[in-house]
Amino acid sequence: MPQITVEYSVALGDTFDRRGFALALHPAAVALIGSALGDYKTRFHPIGEAVIGDGGAGEAMVHVDLAVLPGRDAETKARLGELALATLCEHLKPGSALNTQVTVEVRDIASYHKRVLSP
Repeated sequence: MPQITVEYSVALGDTFDRRGFALALHPAAVALIGSALGDYKTRFHPIGEAVIGDGGAGEAMVHVDLAVLPGRDAETKARLGELALATLCEHLKPGSALNTQVTVEVRDIASYHKRVLSP
């Protein structure tokens, strides 16, 4: 059920361990909010063009949108956001020479429908 979308500056491609991030976040989030591990889905979208601040070349960003089914209280969602932020920072290797802004948004899914198609 949790739908996780990660947008990141393409310049971070070599310093951002995307798969490691997802594989670390999924079980940690299971421990915090539940949902079956197999229901966690993370997608990555490199951003080829973004303007950050004054548009200087030394800027980069990673933004995580973490959408969950409604029903969790604000404190739980805040802890989930902090967990995602800490896990994200652990998977960004130093040395990119970029000022990198790292953000996480946790939100409720307004409407969700799912069907699993088996072979």
